[in-house]
Amino acid sequence: MITNQALLLLMLSVLWPSTALPFTTGNIENLFGKPESDGRVLQRSKRGWMWNQFFLMEEYTGNDHQYVGKLHSNMDKGDGTVKYVLTGDGAGTLFLIDEKSGDIHATKRLDREEKAMYTLHAKVLDRNTNAELEPDTEFNIKIHDINDNAPKFAKEIYFASVPEMSEVGTSVVTITASDADDQTYGNSAKLVYSILEGQPYFSVDSENGTIKTALPGMDREIKENYQVVIQAKDMAGQMGGLSGTTTVSITLSDVNDSPPRFANHSFRMAAVESTEIGGAVGRIKADDPDVGRNAEMEYTIVGGHDTFNIITDQMTQEGVVIIKKTLDYESKRDFEFKVEVRNTYLDARFIHGLQFKDYAAVKVTVEDVDEPPLFSMNPYIIEVHEDTAAGSFVGVVSARDPDADDKPVKYSIDRHTDLERLFNIDSVNGTITTLKALDREMSKWHNISVVATEMNNPRQTTRVPVFIKVLDVNDNAPEFAMSYDTFVCENVKAGQLIQTISAVDTDEPLVGQHKFVFSISASNPNFTIVDREDNTANILTRRGGFSRREMSMYFLPVVISDNDYPIQSSTSTLIVRVCGCDSRGNMQSCNPEVLPFSDGLTTGALVAILLCVIILLMIVVLFAALRRQRKKEPLIISKEDVRDNVVSYNDEGGGEEDTQAFDIGTLRNPEVMETNKLRRDIIPEMLFPFRRTSPIKDNADVRDFINGRLQENDSDPTAPPYDSLATYAYEGTGSLAESLSSLESAATEGDQDYDYLSNWGPQFKKLAELYIGRNLN
Repeated sequence: MITNQALLLLMLSVLWPSTALPFTTGNIENLFGKPESDGRVLQRSKRGWMWNQFFLMEEYTGNDHQYVGKLHSNMDKGDGTVKYVLTGDGAGTLFLIDEKSGDIHATKRLDREEKAMYTLHAKVLDRNTNAELEPDTEFNIKIHDINDNAPKFAKEIYFASVPEMSEVGTSVVTITASDADDQTYGNSAKLVYSILEGQPYFSVDSENGTIKTALPGMDREIKENYQVVIQAKDMAGQMGGLSGTTTVSITLSDVNDSPPRFANHSFRMAAVESTEIGGAVGRIKADDPDVGRNAEMEYTIVGGHDTFNIITDQMTQEGVVIIKKTLDYESKRDFEFKVEVRNTYLDARFIHGLQFKDYAAVKVTVEDVDEPPLFSMNPYIIEVHEDTAAGSFVGVVSARDPDADDKPVKYSIDRHTDLERLFNIDSVNGTITTLKALDREMSKWHNISVVATEMNNPRQTTRVPVFIKVLDVNDNAPEFAMSYDTFVCENVKAGQLIQTISAVDTDEPLVGQHKFVFSISASNPNFTIVDREDNTANILTRRGGFSRREMSMYFLPVVISDNDYPIQSSTSTLIVRVCGCDSRGNMQSCNPEVLPFSDGLTTGALVAILLCVIILLMIVVLFAALRRQRKKEPLIISKEDVRDNVVSYNDEGGGEEDTQAFDIGTLRNPEVMETNKLRRDIIPEMLFPFRRTSPIKDNADVRDFINGRLQENDSDPTAPPYDSLATYAYEGTGSLAESLSSLESAATEGDQDYDYLSNWGPQFKKLAELYIGRNLN
């Protein structure tokens, strides 16, 4: 078995690699106990003293394997029958064992930072049978650290800031480095910090890497940025230690330690008098070396001002002088005021002994401009009575040139605001008069615009609204408030209410509300009226016993008067129908009753029947006459007409190429024979068929006539979009028979020469003989 003595020697050989492990059980018996007869060593019951952890220094081995140690079992007789096997972390790759001798080698440099400890198992086997001669033995190899890693910072450059004017020792930032070496063994990972660049402004704590200010009164306005180089060195800063560096960029942040100041304590500005209220006149600027919130300023006018104000432009930190009251060059031309500037945010640490505000004088000069006319009022409100005649005075508007030279002004009415041309204005004095009579009931208000223009400069104009209120005059009489449908029952009694009426008046009452008076003729025997004195009146019956046969409708004139001045009255007619009612007074029928004749038909019915019979007879006679006169004219009058072979069809085809029905040659030469026609659907037997030439070349007149008519039909937008027949009634010229009209015949038939008929062919031979023979006789 691999005894504890062997493990101890292995540990020693690891610590001192040059030491071999030629151990046996007998030479260290005093440490591990007596060996048994079979070679095993008796172990004590307490094992706490046994070593199970070994150390190996990390180092570079070069090309050759590094010898680690040797395993040897007392079962090994040196005859080569024992085989040593190593298993566990790195066995076969990092650690190799000689199967025969038990020597252990490391194959490459071991890095503690990659793996600090390896757990291995050693076995002793019979080479022939692979049987285990001894049980597994476990041991650990711990890599002993050496200082082979330099300290490293997480960043190459750090950024930090500290307020300017900070006290000495103010902490800026803490930066630390890391060392991959063992923190628990030796000084390989014990770091010490120092500052290489950045003195005398900053210092660093050697133990924790905290950077602090080292110089008082550092002013950002003088120097804002600092570059500080920090070094971290291991081995507690001793010589031979490794080191790493980083850069810290430190910026002094601003504090409000500088007050605003005007570079120039006097400013001059110019403003034209036409500048609108709120318009800017100019800008002033104070300087503050601070930045951000510490440089924010506020401008104010000391004591305030009634014409000017100053506001702060938050983007540029400038003071903007604006107008808060209209300027007038003719009234005042120069202004002067004092402006104060101060910081809006103050730092209590620096306000002692410093005045954090400054002052400047501002002078503003008003420049003259040619101003448009100025009306004395805006707007004008004028009242006029509606009974004012055309040409009457309405009111006066007045405008003047506000400039110093006070140029003359002329007046006019904007006709877009007076489309009905109701008013006129005097161009010199601004007097407004009426052109037409005004009616309040048509329009209560008239809104017109009057334009004032400088005579010397027509571009300078001003307009003002003029509101003309038309005052009411009692010129309209009251009338019924609505159209009434009034009836009275036949069986009504005297004093019965049949209608309540009311009135309206388009005029306005002088005081309070309208007061109307209702009345009818006192001599009316049928009805009477009772004024209720609330602008309504009741119509009552004066008697009973109304009859539709006697009178089906009554016209009752009602006189309505108002109570204004002058008093206006009107007469409205109330139509009262006589109706039949039930016992409760509900209307049933208002038609007059018809008196029957002895035969059961009234005269009106007989007249109506007679009229219907007469109308029917007239319709029958008219219908028969129209049928006789209606005749349809045939399209082709004579069967002998050369166009009787026109074929009409409904299918839309390819135009003129799809039919042989119409031969244009017939129009050109009557001598063309039907036998010369060829069907287009049959291939002709001869290549060039016989054609008789026309005695008149091309018949240009016929062709031109037909082409002209064809073009007219094609360009006609009302022509139908399908194939249709167009008949061109053209006699033509150049016929062999010349004109056959009797109008061109000679006075006597003897003057005619009929020899040309012989040239027409056999068809006209007999005819020629007859006429020639007659001439000879």
